[in-house]
Amino acid sequence: MMRKAVVEDVPQIMDIVQKTILEMHSYGNYQWDENYPQADDFTMDIKAGNLYVREEKGNLVAFICINRVEPEEYSHLHWSSREGMVIHRMSVHPDYRRRGLAVELLQFAETLARSNDLPYLKTDTNSKNEKMNSLFRKCGFQFIGQINFMSKETPFFCYDKVLE
Repeated sequence: MMRKAVVEDVPQIMDIVQKTILEMHSYGNYQWDENYPQADDFTMDIKAGNLYVREEKGNLVAFICINRVEPEEYSHLHWSSREGMVIHRMSVHPDYRRRGLAVELLQFAETLARSNDLPYLKTDTNSKNEKMNSLFRKCGFQFIGQINFMSKETPFFCYDKVLE
């Protein structure tokens, strides 16, 4: 079941984050680390009403942040449209992967964008994050370009999807 996150969810969210960081680092992706994302990032997302969680049998198994906040680094890219929603932090607990939950999160983002009369999504991920890059392509997102972001050594790939 998808629902809006509440502050009490932050410890379980951070557990997913820590497990995701270990996995990312194992294949040379340092997109997330001990500095980002922090519990405060998720608390702010929750207070703004922008963080959603997927629950299964009382356990949080995935999360996604969706809002209209675009990083300033996006400004020089040639996006397909101007008005849309932006997918930021998302992850699925490693024990619940390969069940279609990441696709479900992106479908939820599409539904949310449409319900807000913003049939357009933007997102980015580190160029080393092959799992997310593959997921975005699989789900119909188009590669727009790359940016340097968050003082990371490797570029981030940007994607968008115009929703029908």
